[in-house]
Amino acid sequence: MTMAQALVLERQHELKLRDIDLPMDVGPGMVKIKIHTVGVCGSDVHYYTHGRIGPFVVNAPMVLGHEAAGTVVEIGQGVTHLKVGDRVCMEPGIPDPNSRASRLGMYNVDPAVTFWATPPIHGVLTPFVVHPANYTFRLPDNVSFAEGAMVEPFAVGMQAATKARITPGDTAVVLGAGPIGTMVAIAALAGGCARAIVADLAQPKLDIAARYQGIIPVNIRENSIVSEVKRLTEDWGADIVFECSGSPKAWETIMDLPRPGGTIVVVGLPVEPAPFDIATASTKEIRIETVFRYAHQYDRAIALFASGRVDLKPLISETFAFKDSVAAFDRAVEARPSDVKLQIRMPD
Repeated sequence: MTMAQALVLERQHELKLRDIDLPMDVGPGMVKIKIHTVGVCGSDVHYYTHGRIGPFVVNAPMVLGHEAAGTVVEIGQGVTHLKVGDRVCMEPGIPDPNSRASRLGMYNVDPAVTFWATPPIHGVLTPFVVHPANYTFRLPDNVSFAEGAMVEPFAVGMQAATKARITPGDTAVVLGAGPIGTMVAIAALAGGCARAIVADLAQPKLDIAARYQGIIPVNIRENSIVSEVKRLTEDWGADIVFECSGSPKAWETIMDLPRPGGTIVVVGLPVEPAPFDIATASTKEIRIETVFRYAHQYDRAIALFASGRVDLKPLISETFAFKDSVAAFDRAVEARPSDVKLQIRMPD
């Protein structure tokens, strides 16, 4: 263990920049990374404001942060695909490679997975971290550290688009224009959708999403999303509906959005159980898919960034210095409608 400065969630509502003991031994198959940029995620903010997410409770001080990019500074025994000086981003969830879920290729749902900044696992808002090389990915020269730190949330969008089984030319509906909803829409377009109808209550978020070609914004304070989808699809319905808001209210009319034989991909997680119209789902033969984090998406996401097909830089609202990390989280708690992604940059 090594004493290192970090952004520590002491308990609900209490964040401090202070020294804390963190593991820094570089064992076989591991790499040590100097952190450059870390994104502020909604789950980090939720732990700050609520002290828990479902069964995961902050019972002891925990370092926050899991969307990160940096530079390899030390290599463990047996690592051959990375070298010192490589610019990298890291997948924060580490499964048991011998679990049944991992053997099925669904390592993201392995019950034994450890995930940065999920109690009791420390996150990466600290100058250096040690991480398995197998979950560390080299960044191409034309992909910045800031973009590298966006790979983690974009991987959720990639997982949703993959689960949707998009056919080129499909029409998608995305409910929720927050960071994940917007990235789901971008991933759906990259995956072959001709257009993505994005619905939200906040016009500033819709304005940001609408900068991307193929996105059609719908402010549901002013217009019915059901009516707009019917109008835009000539009463047929969307091929795919991505539920990214996490609002139980979305489920009251969601079955009216997909076409017969269409698909609903559930990305947002309601805090309470949501109503579910089984009869309409059955009579329309709606296929329903669910998403939990992601699996096997990092390489594909990085390739899209490097190709220029996907540009997430417009989604970075502001970058804070590490010394201002508490201010960054307090800004995230404000949930300004014009903010999409806040990031923190570590000292050089």
